[in-house]
Amino acid sequence: MTTPAFALDADHEQSLIRMVRQDCGSCHGMRLTGGLGPALTRQALAGKPVEALAATIYHGRPGTPMPPWRAMLSADDAQWIASQLVAGFPEEKKITP
Repeated sequence: MTTPAFALDADHEQSLIRMVRQDCGSCHGMRLTGGLGPALTRQALAGKPVEALAATIYHGRPGTPMPPWRAMLSADDAQWIASQLVAGFPEEKKITP
């Protein structure tokens, strides 16, 4: 697995986790097990290059429903998301009062 050569602060990580779980989950399933889009589980992505996944996130897939997310994400964000997907995407942290 390729690990990004950068660190995200905890708040930014949580915003990306929420985005993937909510926005990506609307097509890939709320548990990322598939829907309109394919499953994004660790098992489903086994053997897929992180760089290719990051490129798909950032640039989308023309001719498919997969949109480019570059208007909302940096290339580093896309790389972090791809790395996390390959490792098994984390759950959102629940905020307790």
